Amino acid sequence: MPRSDTTHSRPAWYFREYAPVGIDLGSTAAVAAYDRNQGTDFDADDALLDRLGVTERSCLIDLACGTGSLTVQAARRGAVAHGVDVSEEMLTFAQARAEQFGVSPHWHRAGFLDYAHCGPLADVVTTKSALHQLPDFWKQQALCKAAGMLRPGGTFYLWDVIFSFEPTSAEERLQQWIETAGRPEGEGFTKSDFEVHVRDEFSTYAWIIEGMLQRAGFDIITSAFPRPTHAEFYCRRR
Repeated sequence: MPRSDTTHSRPAWYFREYAPVGIDLGSTAAVAAYDRNQGTDFDADDALLDRLGVTERSCLIDLACGTGSLTVQAARRGAVAHGVDVSEEMLTFAQARAEQFGVSPHWHRAGFLDYAHCGPLADVVTTKSALHQLPDFWKQQALCKAAGMLRPGGTFYLWDVIFSFEPTSAEERLQQWIETAGRPEGEGFTKSDFEVHVRDEFSTYAWIIEGMLQRAGFDIITSAFPRPTHAEFYCRRR
C-alpha cells in the first residue's frame, strides 16, 4: 500500500524530529541490523496485541513503528493498522515485511509531533523503544498528541528505556547496564551502542514519565519495571 508523507515546515524553534538521534539508521544495512538486534519476535508481538485487546474490529496506531513487526501482526489479525515513522528506510523495510505476509497496513512517514491521524479515533496507540528520541519537553507534546488520536477509554501502551533507579545511583546503574547489556558485534546491540544511547539520546526517569502521562490525559492502569533501565506503562485515555 502506498504510504503517506506528512512532513511539512515548522518554526525555526521546533524540534528537528527528522534529524538522526543517537545511532545512525540511515541505510538499508543499518535498518536490517537494527531489526536483528531488536530481537523481532512475532509471538511476543501477538502476546502484546492480546493484552491490548486488538482484534479484527480494532484500529491501532503504532508510533515510531520501526521495522513494523507489531503493525504487521495487527494487520494479520484483521485490525486497521497504522505504522508511523520518520525514517524512509524503516518504512521500506516494514512495507516489505507486510508484503511478505500478504497484508496492507497504512504506512505514514511522520513523527510523534507531526502525525495527523485521519478517520475514526484509534482504539489503541502504541510506542516501543522510541519516545527516548525526544527531550522531555517534546515528550510531553508527543504524549498529548497521542491522547488526541485515541477514543475516550482507548488504550495507550509505552515501552522504553526509562530509569527507575534513584538519581544518586545513576552513574553506577548506567555503567552496570552498559557493561552487562552490550553484546559482540553482530550478536546484538554493542557496548558502544548503549554508550551512545546514554550520551546522545533522551531517556528519562519513570517519575517524570508518570507525570507526563497524567498531564496528557491518561490514567495509568498498570506499570512494570522489569529492569532499573526499562519500563512499560499500560494506560487509558480519560
